[in-house]
Amino acid sequence: MANLQDVAKAANVSKTTVSRYLNGSLELPDRTAEAINAAIKALNYVPNPHARRLSLGRSDTIALVVPDIATPFFAMFVAAVEAEADRRGLSLALHATLNRPDREMSYLDKIRQGHADGLIFITNHAGNDALAAKISAAGPCVVVDEDVAGAQVPKLFCDNEEGGALAGRHLAAAGHRHVLFIGGVDQMISGARRYAGFARGMRELAGEGARIERVCGPYTVEAGRAAAQAFAQRGADRPTAIFATSDELVTGLYEVLREAGLAVPRDVSVVGFDDVGPLHLFAPAVTAVRQPVRDLGKRALELLLDRRPEDTAKLPPEELLPVTLIERNSVAPPI
Repeated sequence: MANLQDVAKAANVSKTTVSRYLNGSLELPDRTAEAINAAIKALNYVPNPHARRLSLGRSDTIALVVPDIATPFFAMFVAAVEAEADRRGLSLALHATLNRPDREMSYLDKIRQGHADGLIFITNHAGNDALAAKISAAGPCVVVDEDVAGAQVPKLFCDNEEGGALAGRHLAAAGHRHVLFIGGVDQMISGARRYAGFARGMRELAGEGARIERVCGPYTVEAGRAAAQAFAQRGADRPTAIFATSDELVTGLYEVLREAGLAVPRDVSVVGFDDVGPLHLFAPAVTAVRQPVRDLGKRALELLLDRRPEDTAKLPPEELLPVTLIERNSVAPPI
């Protein structure tokens, strides 16, 4: 296949002249332009669109770093970013880190050395100074869903605290006064804010007498199973309701409760968080705080691409998207 150098040689001009002529950054005399066009036709030359974009200082590619693509939340988020990128005529370079810090750092180095026009970054563990520095140096970037403290980039989250408050008020309004919170650690904003909101929402309606127990851990099916096993082994002093703060935690929780012969909501009420997986198909269907994951993906790309560099300093430190409580059949008054 003919290349740019072949065209330049046939037209008796430089390679740079041909490149600039093709990307529209150089006007040529008619005779020279005709010679280039004739060489292109004779050699059946097909321009390399990737090289052409790079010559214009862009790649039309967005890098997306996520912990994994197996869970419904991240799968839906990736799909939303892909759909918005496609609408804008952009490509997406997806990197799944398995939520491992070493893979995050490695991918950030590769992205910085590559030619992506911007980066959308999600972690699912507590960050550190080294990660924050890498993100700040990565070029145009938006941190989404979970904070990386110290990263000097726009940040986009769902309103975790209000989501927790919605769950707390709902359980308190149903009469629950002794509840179990299963969720992330305080070093992650999702864990800290969901718990703070939940405690506030419970006490708004139940008063200071509300008793809230807390189990911290990852947002995984395995963690949900472990919390449910410990819950099932307790006696009469068991909490009457559980707030499990991810779809995966709810899945593990339901598995073990069913195996232990505990019925929802007869023996314990349950509220979930995310509502991305098929919680409406559970038996009974799960009341949950819904995160607007598709809106989160679309807005992340908007924040990345639709701001001017001089506007970055004017952005708020973070932007929050609203959440909603979807009431189903997993909450009832305690017996």
